[in-house]
Amino acid sequence: MAKIGLEVHGYLLTKEKLFCDCKSEHGTKMAKPNVNICPICTGIPGSKPMTPNNKAIRKIIQIGLVLKCKINEKLVWQRKHYNWPDLPKGFQSTISGAYAIPVGTNGKFEGIRIKEVHIEEDPAAWNPLTGEIDYNRSGSPLVEIVTEPDFKDEEQVTEWLKQLLLTLGYIKVLDKNQGIKADVNISLPELNGKRVEIKNVNSISNIERAIINEIKRQKQEVPNKEETRAFIESTGETKMMRTKEQAADYRFISEPDLPIIKISKKQIEDAKKTIPETPQIKLKKLIKKHKIPKKSAEVLTKKLDIVEFFEKVIKEIKPSLAIPWVTKELMGVLNYSKKELDEIEFDVEHFIELLKLVEEKTITELKAQEILRKFVPKSFSPKEYAKENKKISNKGEIQNIVEQVIKENPKAVNDYKQGQQNAINFLIGKVMQSTQKRADYQTAKKELDKMLKK
Repeated sequence: MAKIGLEVHGYLLTKEKLFCDCKSEHGTKMAKPNVNICPICTGIPGSKPMTPNNKAIRKIIQIGLVLKCKINEKLVWQRKHYNWPDLPKGFQSTISGAYAIPVGTNGKFEGIRIKEVHIEEDPAAWNPLTGEIDYNRSGSPLVEIVTEPDFKDEEQVTEWLKQLLLTLGYIKVLDKNQGIKADVNISLPELNGKRVEIKNVNSISNIERAIINEIKRQKQEVPNKEETRAFIESTGETKMMRTKEQAADYRFISEPDLPIIKISKKQIEDAKKTIPETPQIKLKKLIKKHKIPKKSAEVLTKKLDIVEFFEKVIKEIKPSLAIPWVTKELMGVLNYSKKELDEIEFDVEHFIELLKLVEEKTITELKAQEILRKFVPKSFSPKEYAKENKKISNKGEIQNIVEQVIKENPKAVNDYKQGQQNAINFLIGKVMQSTQKRADYQTAKKELDKMLKK
């Protein structure tokens, strides 16, 4: 059985970099390289870092708390030395290393022990094939979450990472557009194999592939020394880079240009108050307290704004009605519009009014769906709109409409009589079109079916 540990890196969601006022924007967001730079983040001799980004420090504390870590009250910056082109000043400023006290220690998340959580600056983006360096990301604040080697296989790792990203998404601490990357440590103790580290694997799917292929490789050629390997995305294989560095290889020393960060108990308590319930707690509450089916609850808890919206809705609307209208109709409209719920002006009271109109059968579900689409980008009270679009339930009125539709569509009627069952859907569509979606669907279908069989 394998022993697997992770060092997960993610970009903290801040507007500025860690030690300067440059925008923390890079990668796909930026059309041009080297536009968000200054002497500090490009390592110009004589430049000095600014006071560490306060928002980044607050977010790293929140992450540590969510992962149930002990938050340390005295943080000392270290210089981690290595000589690569992406780090022009020759060292990385980090709260990690041989003499460091990480932000958070001894945590636990989803059954996996967390060794430490710390913050550091990101190096630049270096392309070794072309020699080009983009400093847009140099100095961006990174969180590193280091687990103990508690994972047994790739499936456990994959599910854990999904839950981690979902949970951190609730507290809005990571830049979701930049994704994550991880160093994956793997060993096979039953074969007495040494630990191998796979560097900078850049997605959950690639992490899974890297683990599968590396375990297979280690079974065939048991590592007799610790080493660092690169993941080759095109093949899914790993390739030897170098023997594994130890902490001493980085020559960690205290950073003289950065102050010690002191975190008070009040700061920690204030940070706790800002943290919402985790997805795991939300899921249990929906299932046990509100009797929501597990599959629906899992869909609802994938996004904090959606599940909090749903919790407000079911205070006035029965869950059996609210579930499909939130998980299918509302989320469908948002996906089509390529918007998140918190990106539009959407009043939950307007949504509740709409569902009450459906529940009271004042309007049809089709008409309600049409109104819902009009709620983007700004919702409104649907009551006035409903007055002009009341549901037609009168049987005699619907019969007259059906008769007219049959008269106007002889080909569809003939197709139905020839055995083409889909033709009835076309005719129902015509009924709904002629009534502007106000006809009761079930009554219209029943009357149409009855008249076609005459």
